Amino acid sequence: MVSLPLRSAPLATALRNLRIVDFSRVLAGPFATMLLADLGAEVIKVERPAIGDETRGWAPPYDAQGQSTYFDAVNRNKRSVVIDLHDPAGLERAKQLASEADVVVENFRPGLLDGLGLGYEDLKRATPGLLYCSITGFGSSEQGAALPGYDLLVQAVGGLMSVTGEPDGDPQKVGVALVDVLAGLFAAIGILAALNHRQVTGEGQKIEVNLLSSLLAALVNQGSAFTVAGVVGARMGNAHPSVVPYALYATGDGQLVLAVGNDRQFRVLCEQLGEPALADDPRYVSNPERVAFRDALRADLERLLATRPASDWAARLTAARVPAGVVNDIAGAFALAQAVGLDPVVEVPGEDGTSVRLTRNPISLSATPARYDTAPPALPGAAESPAGDDRTQ
Repeated sequence: MVSLPLRSAPLATALRNLRIVDFSRVLAGPFATMLLADLGAEVIKVERPAIGDETRGWAPPYDAQGQSTYFDAVNRNKRSVVIDLHDPAGLERAKQLASEADVVVENFRPGLLDGLGLGYEDLKRATPGLLYCSITGFGSSEQGAALPGYDLLVQAVGGLMSVTGEPDGDPQKVGVALVDVLAGLFAAIGILAALNHRQVTGEGQKIEVNLLSSLLAALVNQGSAFTVAGVVGARMGNAHPSVVPYALYATGDGQLVLAVGNDRQFRVLCEQLGEPALADDPRYVSNPERVAFRDALRADLERLLATRPASDWAARLTAARVPAGVVNDIAGAFALAQAVGLDPVVEVPGEDGTSVRLTRNPISLSATPARYDTAPPALPGAAESPAGDDRTQ
């Protein structure tokens, strides 16, 4: 039997009875579909025989079941099916699954699924209300389709690395695959927007998201500095091009982040540092002046900060409502979230009676909260390894 029954989702979930067939893998697509699964959608993850989603092999570290923690990060609340799209029977099964879906998500090289009869134009004939989300590296034009879409590559060619790192150092990538995460978020938003349109009109549509456009949109102030004023940003370490003091500063012991966003906060900072007259210095009276004299201000601040360790300053300034903090490692970040009542880790049950601890979905809904029903699935039965495919990431 090709057809899969609808999962019986709790009525309290926001996306109950929404079925998604997910052909994507690695990060952007799986992240988008996991967010929707957390909110109640049924997600059927289509994987290759023997290999599955290749992030299953991106390890160590591993979870207690021997599965990659990378795969775990973006695949909870899903069911997995193994289909070889190079096999005629497998291809027919994939088409049948797609015909029963509300949403199809894919990240193949543009045009490849069209040749298999799994493109949007083919599938919408059988399912006119279908929402079809394609995630690519550089779009679907002939030129864009020819480029491989990997997060590190897009961070480089998309300008993010040029504004990340120390001024006299090499360009740096962000410590996680941020562009994939951004594209996944944009994909989820696009799917929800198209879903609302379909509820009003009955019309399906194609949603297209690419990594490069996602990054350019996320450059925000750096992007508008260029598009509006022709200013090309450069690496400034932890400093901000338009706000001062907004950086990492040396103290008597350790380093302290100050994120002072307005003149009132700056005045309180100077008071807490024991030199209130500094706020009246003509060089520092407003943010534009502080930007112009950032080096002099750094010297003044670090002279005063040298009297206490970073942890003491963080506590003192936070109590005075001046944004300040130490640089946590990942464990410290989770501990902070727990300390402020965010309960950042959830226990997600597995089929074998065990569970896996994963990061909580950050969306809090009072009537239809996120669910954490099932751990990331194991790859169903071993099968003969297929030929390689051509996905974008």
